[in-house]
Amino acid sequence: MLRILSFDGGGIMGLFTATILERLTPAHPGLIAGADLLAGTSTGGIIALGLAAGVPPAELSRLYRDRAKKIFDDTLWDNLVDLGNAIGADYSAKGLTKELRAVFGDRRLSDLPQRVLVPAFDLQADATPDRPTVWKPKFFHNYPGEDSDGDELVVDVALRTSAAPTYFPSYQGYIDGGVVANNPSMAAVAQALDPRAGSARLEDVVLLSIGTGMESKYIKGQKLDWGWGEWARPLVSLMISGVMGVADHQCRLLLGDRYRRIDRYLDEPFKLDEKRPERLAWLVEQAMEIDLTEIEGWLDGHWA
Repeated sequence: MLRILSFDGGGIMGLFTATILERLTPAHPGLIAGADLLAGTSTGGIIALGLAAGVPPAELSRLYRDRAKKIFDDTLWDNLVDLGNAIGADYSAKGLTKELRAVFGDRRLSDLPQRVLVPAFDLQADATPDRPTVWKPKFFHNYPGEDSDGDELVVDVALRTSAAPTYFPSYQGYIDGGVVANNPSMAAVAQALDPRAGSARLEDVVLLSIGTGMESKYIKGQKLDWGWGEWARPLVSLMISGVMGVADHQCRLLLGDRYRRIDRYLDEPFKLDEKRPERLAWLVEQAMEIDLTEIEGWLDGHWA
C-alpha cells in the first residue's frame, strides 16, 4: 500500500487545511508519519514541506494565524510605486521569505525524511538540443534518480510554488504551481506510479486530498458574447477551479474507494490574503464544522 496526502493551494486559507489535520491526527497519529508521499501546491506545498520537516499541524496553524500580518505586509509607498496593483505585485515576499527561513533553515529536499511532490511553473525553462526555451510546469520531488531535486533548498521550493501572480513577485523564474495543478492529487498519483520514482501499482495507491475551502462562484447567462476585457477578471479563478475539479474527477474514477477528499463550500467569500484575526478565526470555525466521521472510519480501514 502506498499512502498519499495531498494539499490544495489557497493562500492564507491553508489555515483551513491545517485545522483539518489538527482534528484528524489525535485519533490517527500515524496519518502524517504513515504517508509515503506528501504533495502540495502553493500554500499546500508549504504545508507538505512543513509536515515532511516534522512541523506538527498545530504549529502550522499558529504560523498562519500569528504571521499573516507579516506575510501580507503592505505599505502606502509600495502601493504608490505599483500604482495600486496595476504594475506590481501586492506584496514583496520579504515577510514570507523570513518566516519560511525560520522554519526550514538551510535544509534541502534530500534532508527531509519523507517524500514530497511540489508543483511550480517555470517561466523560462532552459533550452535543450531538441527544444527551445519554453515555459512549462515543474514538479519538484526528492525521490532518488537522475531527475531528483534533492539538492534544492526547501525554502526555495516553498517560495517558487507560492509565488502567486499579482500577490507576490515571481521567484527565481518560477510562479505559483496553482496555475497548473492547484489540486496536485493526480500529479502525486502519477509520481507514485513512475518507475523512476515511486514505482507503485495503481491498485495499491490510497489518497486523502484536503482542500482549503471553496467559494460559491458562478456566472449567469446562457450565451455570453464576451471579449477579452470581460473574461479577464473571472478567467484565472475559472481555470484554477476547473483544473482542481478535473483532478478530483480523475482520482475518483481511478482510485474508487481508495480515495477521499475533504473540502466544503464556505458560508461567505474569503480573501486569499486575509489577515484580520476575527476572519481567520471564522475560517477555523468553517473547518471545525465539517463532519469527519466518515473520513475517520475510512482512515481506520485504509491507513492502518
